Amino acid sequence: MTMAQLRGKVAVVTGGGSGIGRASAMALAREGVRVVVADINAESAEETAQMIKKAGGESIFVGADVTKAGDVQSMVAKAIKAYGRLDCAHNNAGVGPVYGSIIESREEDWDRTININLKGVWLCLKYEIPEMLKSGKGAIVNTASALGLVGMEKRAAYVTSKHGIVGLTKVAALEYATAGIRVNAVCPGYIHTPMIERVWASDPESKKMHELISPMGRVGSPEEVAEAVVWLCSDAASFITGHCLVMDGGWVVR
Repeated sequence: MTMAQLRGKVAVVTGGGSGIGRASAMALAREGVRVVVADINAESAEETAQMIKKAGGESIFVGADVTKAGDVQSMVAKAIKAYGRLDCAHNNAGVGPVYGSIIESREEDWDRTININLKGVWLCLKYEIPEMLKSGKGAIVNTASALGLVGMEKRAAYVTSKHGIVGLTKVAALEYATAGIRVNAVCPGYIHTPMIERVWASDPESKKMHELISPMGRVGSPEEVAEAVVWLCSDAASFITGHCLVMDGGWVVR
């Protein structure tokens, strides 16, 4: 896929140090986007930025905790200082489930999951949108999940956070539809990322389950999700807003 109209634009990608975020940052840079890679792990963010530069792209990195308003505000300010504008954003930073029933769940795990996955996306929107309003145009993609559309046992906080992202995406899309800002979400199923590799390492049987839950019989790749992010950020998706694009190999339609 080539999106020539993206060349020269500026994007922020949170959680850009690995997995889907890194793949998204690399894919946007391939299209000529100047990418601000943000991650709570500054070393991982820097590594992604260096990968982009080695591939001929333009990038800076920022260490940022998306649960902290000051970090998010600073992240956006650094993007503006470096490149003078903000055209696109992939609000991707998140954590996986802490497993357990509702009554088994710990309050600290609930708070951490909601703060990172949901509050983090809200804070990113809060500080990204004003910069896009200045230019009268922008495209934002939030990372939700297939579990933002359906339920699954023993994952209450994670499922709730991802449903919240779906709702937040729709609200933002409605609020800024006439301002030229499009807000969409991707809803991946099981994707082969470092996060899921840690699950497989602790529970080898889960790998087969993750593959078989999809009618396609496999997990997805970060690059497959990244291609959708690029498309949603491009003018090829100019009449699409408030949409939550499911990328799960057919899981939720069973």
